[in-house]
Amino acid sequence: MPQKRFIADALSVVTICLVAVLVLLGLFCIIYTIYFRNRIRSQGLVRLNYFTGPWIIRITYIFFAVWWGVGEIIRLNLLRRNGRILDALDSKWQENVCKCYIVSNLGFAEPCLFLTLVFLLRASLQRSGTLSQKWNAKTAGFVLLFCLPMFILQLVVIVIGPKYKDKLIPKLPSYFIKAAVSSDTDIALCTYPLLSTIFLGLFATVLTGYLFWLGRRILHLVINKGLQKRVYGLIFSISSFFPLRVLLLGLSVLSTPENAVFDAIVFLAFISFLCCAGVGICVLVYFPIADSLALRSSQIDIEARTGDVCNDTISLIANQGPVEGSIVGSPVRNSNASENSGSISFRTMEKDEGFVELSLFTRSQHLTPPGSPRVLGWPMNSPPAQGKEP
Repeated sequence: MPQKRFIADALSVVTICLVAVLVLLGLFCIIYTIYFRNRIRSQGLVRLNYFTGPWIIRITYIFFAVWWGVGEIIRLNLLRRNGRILDALDSKWQENVCKCYIVSNLGFAEPCLFLTLVFLLRASLQRSGTLSQKWNAKTAGFVLLFCLPMFILQLVVIVIGPKYKDKLIPKLPSYFIKAAVSSDTDIALCTYPLLSTIFLGLFATVLTGYLFWLGRRILHLVINKGLQKRVYGLIFSISSFFPLRVLLLGLSVLSTPENAVFDAIVFLAFISFLCCAGVGICVLVYFPIADSLALRSSQIDIEARTGDVCNDTISLIANQGPVEGSIVGSPVRNSNASENSGSISFRTMEKDEGFVELSLFTRSQHLTPPGSPRVLGWPMNSPPAQGKEP
């Protein structure tokens, strides 16, 4: 028994440490998001407004991830042993804590986090919806609305199930609706009701299918291999680790909470969803902001090079007369810019005809300047008027 307890306590300590890392990553990304938004507003970087549009939903995604992590700490048996935090509560209150954990995490935090991720991916296919602040409010409302059925189902399983089990389905095993069991030391140990896991699995199956369809559309619009790898990694992690968590939680009913096998299965399920949350924060929150800031630095450098080329051209015309084929003020293109910027491609013209192409997951159907080949991207301002160049 001491060896089993040592394994359980060791896994609990690792869980707490990993949740702390997730919280720190989330706080860093929140500060980074607010900094990026304030910099755009203070410096008037209108061309980068598209990338700061869903900033509220990005922070909401981090909030759900942190909520889930705190819930994973509360369920740990480490807090219920040897006079620790939750040991002061009697077994009835400890059982209620386990019930609240199931409803909170499996019925609210995990579905909301998955839904928020899907809405953020879907927003990348919109041309102008995320530029409006109303989009953030509508998206938050849709996330809560679509999560409501799952929340109600989990509430029914946890609250109503134990009261009416004998009347509705007398032969139903207790592990279908039991959220906690009593140990030898009169401590309530949290379990995962099989019905709760089944409902979560159905939810994950539907959203995973939609995620595959959404990812297929996004992959047709990506502009370079680096971004394509990010999208592949995000879709693979969500569509594999989340169902894996559901499968592991379903297998946990084959063992008792005081068994080391149970602790190992639950820990692996925790790791699976932690990977989903971490990859989502990096791909959907951190990388878009980092790429946008990198674009700003590259744009300044290219504008400087454009000015040098224009000055050289003017000097050449002044000294040698007109040169056949050379047009003063024609666009200057930089083929290495999109490769160096990762997920952002852009090209520049003179300041009077500024045109910057930006894209994370989208492409534009707008017109390009005369004489330019058709390109993919997101135009952040109106294209220059059609006409002949002087």
